[in-house]
Amino acid sequence: MYKIMKKRVLNPTVKLMEIYAPLIAAKAQPGQFIILRVDEEGERIPLTIADYDKESGNVTIIFQEVGKTTKQLGMLNEGDSLKDFVGPLGVASHFENVKTAAVIGGGLGTAIAYPQAKKLHGMGVRVDTVLGFRNKDLIIMQDELAAVSERLFVSTDDGSNGNKGFVTDVLKKLLEEGSKYDVVIAIGPLIMMKFVSKLTKEYNIKTIVSMNSIMIDGTGMCGGCRLTVGGETKFACVDGPDFDGHLVDFDEAMRRQQMYCDEEKKCDNISGCRLEAMKNG
Repeated sequence: MYKIMKKRVLNPTVKLMEIYAPLIAAKAQPGQFIILRVDEEGERIPLTIADYDKESGNVTIIFQEVGKTTKQLGMLNEGDSLKDFVGPLGVASHFENVKTAAVIGGGLGTAIAYPQAKKLHGMGVRVDTVLGFRNKDLIIMQDELAAVSERLFVSTDDGSNGNKGFVTDVLKKLLEEGSKYDVVIAIGPLIMMKFVSKLTKEYNIKTIVSMNSIMIDGTGMCGGCRLTVGGETKFACVDGPDFDGHLVDFDEAMRRQQMYCDEEKKCDNISGCRLEAMKNG
């Protein structure tokens, strides 16, 4: 069993947890992920490792309550335990010959962008970070990313934080003003990563995206997380999750992401009633 050492609410639907998993913490690197089960009958869900501490043995995960399992996970508190917590999985991020980087985080992708920016900052890389959210109430990890960035830009779709626009608007302005980057790292909704990659291709800037494909076993056996990269079939769990953004077929990935929406809604409606009953005792 994997004990929850810390729980923190980042916004109304997003929570942070530190899980005691010393073997994973000892080997974890930015870009990797874990797969967990809340209980014996629970489904497996992948979550990116948002941070890790080799001394304490804690691994940090950040998740949004959007379905049955994440809502069930969100009901747990410090001192509770998870049934399974497996990792680190996936290929760790590698940054070679990088002196300047732009890290782009959209929504919950900010949680995945943080370890990337933190690693680059620790390598002495000059990091500009651009974050985008729907509104100011959804902003997360602003202070943490400010601490590992040379410059931090935060915009919202509705302008409620005083800076209206998309991450692509901010990035385009920086590039037009003469900012030079050896690499751009974009993490967030598929549509956001698609348009960031489209923009950076115009400037011939290497771009890395983190693909949040549907996963089941995390070992490449099921094929559920397959996607097309450069005309070839790849598996996000064992070949990624990092890929060249200029080669990813985002349209195909978005179609696959919508495949189980109806089933998820049905499951969420059923489990929602049960979870509400549990809360009300």
